[in-house]
Amino acid sequence: MLPLLLSALLLSTSVDLWMMMPQALSDAVFDMDGQMLQTGTQYNVLPGVHVEGGGGLTLGFRNGNCPMNVAQHESNTSSGLPLTISPVNASLTAIPVSTGVKVVFAAATICVQSTAWRLGQVDRATGRRYVTTGRGVSTVSDWFEIEKYEDYYKLVSCQSVCIGCNVVCGDVGVVREGGKRWLVLSDEPFPVVFKKV
Repeated sequence: MLPLLLSALLLSTSVDLWMMMPQALSDAVFDMDGQMLQTGTQYNVLPGVHVEGGGGLTLGFRNGNCPMNVAQHESNTSSGLPLTISPVNASLTAIPVSTGVKVVFAAATICVQSTAWRLGQVDRATGRRYVTTGRGVSTVSDWFEIEKYEDYYKLVSCQSVCIGCNVVCGDVGVVREGGKRWLVLSDEPFPVVFKKV
């Protein structure tokens, strides 16, 4: 009787785990090789749809001063700079979709400040909010989300990590300005894929 009871319990547990797996897998972000994005692993963020004058993500001076802004590399063949992605829940090893993440370039700059992404304030000259870098005190503008978008992913600035906060939400898109392609808050999302370094 005991072996039969143990077999039933084991089968029940196996079925429960099997039924939960597709949901867990569908909630993960995957790289170009079909592997789940891992916390602390370096990735390049590449355009899902290739356009002339736009490679992987990198840093650039938009107005000649620090902090640096996030841009697409001018060369379509460049993978850009590697970066790491860390979820708000530090105990997670895989990056889920639609959860708060910090994005940090694995690079040093002449600005001598963090290369962590943040959403900048509204630029007076253009009326746009650019994705920039550097931070002092951690704020809601430091958090982004990765969401499924068609056959790709998109980056979103909507800090769901702060319940009850008055935040500006929107897709991260690209705008051409001064011969470069800058990441900005936009109505038109920028489709991306992730490539493990």
